[in-house]
Amino acid sequence: MSLSMYDASVPVIKQMLASLSDVLAKAEAHALEKKIDPVALLQARLSPDMFPLTRQVQVACDFGKSIPARLAGLDVPAYDDSEQTFADLQARIARTLAFIDGIDPAGFDGSEDRQIVLRPGTPKERSLGGRAYLLGYGLPQFFFHVTTAYALLRHNGVGIGKKDYMGAY
Repeated sequence: MSLSMYDASVPVIKQMLASLSDVLAKAEAHALEKKIDPVALLQARLSPDMFPLTRQVQVACDFGKSIPARLAGLDVPAYDDSEQTFADLQARIARTLAFIDGIDPAGFDGSEDRQIVLRPGTPKERSLGGRAYLLGYGLPQFFFHVTTAYALLRHNGVGIGKKDYMGAY
């Protein structure tokens, strides 16, 4: 029995976005309990040349919606990247999950061979087959940003661990 492109992407993305939501809730509670300005966590970086937490969550959501949309042959919805609070980030995750839930699994049929064009019309344009896009580009990018968001919060003292990162599976 083969693994469908839907099964290799959507459940994993939903699991990790749900865990990211839970980790952010713990971070907000941590800030309140320790009397830390939430902005200190939201703008935290692991290195000066890396995105802050807020942008890590935004990009994780961007990949969370773009991977299934592209595989299903749909337009990727645009978000305005205006989130500034934990509540804003939670709303973005919820909107992303709602979008994913609205995608018909049948749209993934044949997506392993569908050509996915990244950065069309730019010097960085690249075309990949669906399987290569999912496994070699989309999921690694998604996990990078989810993991970095987790690491930023862990580094800043939020009491989270591997179980929180993994979420319910």
